[in-house]
This record gives sequence, C-alpha cells and structure tokens, in this order.
Amino acid sequence: MEENDVIKGLAALAQPLRLQVFRALVVVGESGLTPGAIQEGLGTPPATLSFHLKELVNAGLVTQERASRNLIYRANYARMNGLLGYLTNNCCQGAACAVERKIAPCC
Repeated sequence: MEENDVIKGLAALAQPLRLQVFRALVVVGESGLTPGAIQEGLGTPPATLSFHLKELVNAGLVTQERASRNLIYRANYARMNGLLGYLTNNCCQGAACAVERKIAPCC
C-alpha cells in the first residue's frame, strides 16, 4: 500500500460519522448494507450519509455495488487489511513495538 493511500484511508476514518458507517459495514460483513439501512441505523440525513459514503468509497475502504434498484455498500476488507498491514510493518521502524511492562514495587 502506498503512503498516499494510507493517508486517504486514515483521513476518511478520522471523522466520527464515517467511522461509525465503516464499523457498521465491517460488523454486517459481506452482505453489506443499503444506504437506507445505514441511515435507519445511524439516524443520519440522506444527503449527509451520501457525502460520507462517497468519501469512504474514494478512500477505497468501502465498495459500492448496484443490485437491481439498490446500492449495496460493503467494507473493503482487503484495503482495510492493507492499511493495518502498512501501519504494523512501519511501526517503530521494524523494531518490536511493545512497551515492556515493569512491575511496580510494592510499598
């Protein structure tokens, strides 16, 4: 994954409603959701939801598919895993990232 793609993905998720939409799509899995179902679940006005879905699609984190008269939105798991992989691989410049836990002395 390219750095610009990572930046677009993180920027898309850095907005509360977009993060909620993405989480809802991840939870529902491969079946995806229609905008109406998302709107109903999150209580978001249609125009607002449309704007935020467009941003998630542009970032590649969400896919859009037409099924008859409906649009189905799904989380793009490959892109999500790529983003997580990029962050993991570039964490601490390849060194172990876990902070050692020190046991506090008992008083």
